[in-house]
Amino acid sequence: MTSPERMPGAGGDRDASVVAAISDEMVQLYKEQFGRGPHRVRTYWCGDDCVTTVLEETFTPAERNLASLGEHQRLRDTRTFFQYATVREFCEPVERLTGRTVRAFISGIDTAVGGLAIETFILHPQGSDAPSRIKKAEP
Repeated sequence: MTSPERMPGAGGDRDASVVAAISDEMVQLYKEQFGRGPHRVRTYWCGDDCVTTVLEETFTPAERNLASLGEHQRLRDTRTFFQYATVREFCEPVERLTGRTVRAFISGIDTAVGGLAIETFILHPQGSDAPSRIKKAEP
């Protein structure tokens, strides 16, 4: 498989290296967690405190089979379970690369269009000492 297409998000040159690095980290995380990376990934700054990564064609062969059988809810439930079970793994690279803590992590997938997924991270304001979302995920 060729490497995914990567496109930096909006925000100028200052943010291009950060969004590119976040995209790379999300591809690696998907490969580790699901055994397959997305075909295309883009990360965007969505205002001052929000980062969203869009990942396309994320399904494994087994997940494609579930979708073709109409098992969309089961597929969404399974994916969502794995994504929220690995909050630390999703949030850590965003915190490291932005230098800010994640306030909220929102993950979603549309199973009807080949597993198009989004990973959204709402950040605490610059300079905030508020706790990371990772803390709420720990036992």
